[in-house]
Amino acid sequence: MAKNINRPAGGAQGGMMQQLQRLQQQMTEAQERLAQETVTATSGGNAVRVTMSGDQKCQSVVIDPELLKNMECEMLQDLIMVAVNMALDQSRELQRKALGPLAGGLSF
Repeated sequence: MAKNINRPAGGAQGGMMQQLQRLQQQMTEAQERLAQETVTATSGGNAVRVTMSGDQKCQSVVIDPELLKNMECEMLQDLIMVAVNMALDQSRELQRKALGPLAGGLSF
C-alpha cells in the first residue's frame, strides 16, 4: 500500500529551506542596519576621536589641533591606535547584539 499519499512533496526539507531563506533575509537586513549605525571612541581625553560603522568601516578620525602643538609623532600614533581599537571593539559589540540571535552562537 502507498503510505504518505497525502504528504506534500518536500515535507520537512521544504519547511527547512523556507526557514533558512527567512534566516538569510533577516541576516541581510540586520547587516544593512549595522552599516547605518556608528560608534565613536576617544583617547587622550577626547583629543582623538574615531567613528566607525557597525560593519567596521572607519568613518572619520578627528584630532584636536591643540594636541599637535606639543605632541610627539609616536604619542599621536598610540592615541590613534587606541581609539581605532576601541571603536572596533564597540562595532563588534554592535554586530554581536544585532546578529547574535540570528547566528545561534556563531562568532563574527
